[in-house]
Amino acid sequence: MIRSEILKEIAPILRPHLVVCNIGLPSQEMHMIDDQPTNFYMLGTMGLASSIGLGVALAQDKTVISIDGDGSVLTNLGTLPTIANNVADNFILMIIDNGSYGSTGDQPTYAGKKTNLTDVARACGCENVVEVQDKDTGAALEAAIASKKMTILVVKCDSGNVKVPVITKDPVVIRDRFMNAIAS
Repeated sequence: MIRSEILKEIAPILRPHLVVCNIGLPSQEMHMIDDQPTNFYMLGTMGLASSIGLGVALAQDKTVISIDGDGSVLTNLGTLPTIANNVADNFILMIIDNGSYGSTGDQPTYAGKKTNLTDVARACGCENVVEVQDKDTGAALEAAIASKKMTILVVKCDSGNVKVPVITKDPVVIRDRFMNAIAS
């Protein structure tokens, strides 16, 4: 499976929760598959979906799921020790690990070579780290939500992209509707 197929499969699971989605194609795919006011699309800040998601989780009680990529997590490795040391049991970080920078042409990441993000997350002190194969993502995500424990899901999948339209919503509109979803 590729990332867009995973997102399509888990969209119904994500719908009732707050979702912070990684820059580029992941946000565009999520927007195309199931645009919701509870989805916050990153439009210009690579590596920060996990940090923003943690901040949202720490600030309120609703479940927050950050969908990040291996390339983005690798550009901001400081996020993993920050997550480990600021536990929010309403936070799930789902790292889609396809071993490539999907939004810029599928160049290989170090996660596609020697670096194992599951081991990195554990080494940073994250206690509940689960590595799953693409086909098991839905069940693993449901289990993480039901556990009510902060969870890092590392989802191993194939590299590849589908054609998607760009997000034409103004960033202020995306922010405002997400903030309204948090408040409701």
